[in-house]
Amino acid sequence: MSGVARRTVVAAAGGAGLAAALTACGGGGTNDKAETAEGEMLARTADIPVGGGKVLADKGVVITQPKAGEFLAFSSKCTHAGCAVSGVKDGVIVCPCHQSHFDMSDGSVKSGPAGSPLPPTPIQVVGDSISLG
Repeated sequence: MSGVARRTVVAAAGGAGLAAALTACGGGGTNDKAETAEGEMLARTADIPVGGGKVLADKGVVITQPKAGEFLAFSSKCTHAGCAVSGVKDGVIVCPCHQSHFDMSDGSVKSGPAGSPLPPTPIQVVGDSISLG
């Protein structure tokens, strides 16, 4: 094999390895909304307490019920450093990493260091089923 051909083969193999590594590292995080399809059931209404909520970490969503019969959903990824929020307590969605608090009724920042609200996630409530909408 000539020197040029050998370099070409080595370069091609290196490029293929790099492409495979980048493909393996791209996406797939626990907060990717692509993991949850529109219409997929997330929870039952009875699972979400009035004045509280539930974090569905595997779906990247936190669902709240600020008032009886009012269900809202937000991304469970904190807008400060990307940590997953851990729960809903005393009317706020709590991020355990740096103690950012978000209002459970609109996702707005109640206390930082987060500077941006949690993005809303559209949901549908049909009967006792809550699904992505």
